[in-house]
Amino acid sequence: MNKKINIGSRGSKLALIYAQNAKDKIIQSTNLKDEDIIITKILTKGDEIQDLRLSEIGGKGLFSKNIEKELKDKKIDIAVHALKDMPAVETDGLKTDTFLERNDPREILITVDKKKIKELKPNAIIGTSSLRREFQIKKIRNDINCKLIRGNVDTRIRKLNDGLYDAIILAYAGVNSLKISDQISDIFSVEDIIPSVGQGIISLQCREDDSEIISILKKINHNETYQRACAERNVLKVLDGDCETAVGAHAIVKGNKIFLEAELFSLDGKQRFYEKKSSEIENANELGKEVGEILKTKSNNTYKK
Repeated sequence: MNKKINIGSRGSKLALIYAQNAKDKIIQSTNLKDEDIIITKILTKGDEIQDLRLSEIGGKGLFSKNIEKELKDKKIDIAVHALKDMPAVETDGLKTDTFLERNDPREILITVDKKKIKELKPNAIIGTSSLRREFQIKKIRNDINCKLIRGNVDTRIRKLNDGLYDAIILAYAGVNSLKISDQISDIFSVEDIIPSVGQGIISLQCREDDSEIISILKKINHNETYQRACAERNVLKVLDGDCETAVGAHAIVKGNKIFLEAELFSLDGKQRFYEKKSSEIENANELGKEVGEILKTKSNNTYKK
């Protein structure tokens, strides 16, 4: 390329680690050098507003809209996102089909005194901004009180240490990337808590007419992660999922088969609809749609009764 490549990212410590990972992968897979690629910090509305649920202020797109605008306006060439923060439906003119190898998708608990979920005091307060996590935690312990917490990982840990919460629940991938895994008190299996769609996956987005960048991104796409992401995201697309839709979905690949399990909660969290299916790996997209449709039918039939 005859110009520098500009990667756009949120400005948090964790987002910049993800952007650097993407830059390193591009350098490893091409003839480009460190000085050929710039990382630009972009402020998002999701970072600006810290005291409300995302669902109250516009949904998941608040972490990606500003970055996508810079991409469409050709101020950056590649956008780096945590896939779990992206809406399921693609933005017109943009292409999100490059994914770095998935990090650990599990959820973790951090407490001040290293207590596990079962050891927390009665009616303990857990900080989370996710309705999905809130409903899933209450399945494990129904006496737990969930209280809204927003902000980056460091901010949340500080609020925990300030005594505002008894515990906080976070994604393992972020804590691991920040090299603070020693603070983890409890790790939930993906069976105990089905993760958010795309959790642990870094996605790279570009303009759909930018053939030079597309050819670069093809070289760093991790195919197994791509198949898992497609299956999970199609569940969300069928369910019109955003922050108000409490959905968990997790796909794994074994040999030439892909296994997908997903759950959907009612708006009040009292009803849970679950499905698990498998298929040949080349049918990952269709598998996601099928599981999404089954969950949709199950929930619709319940509400009709």
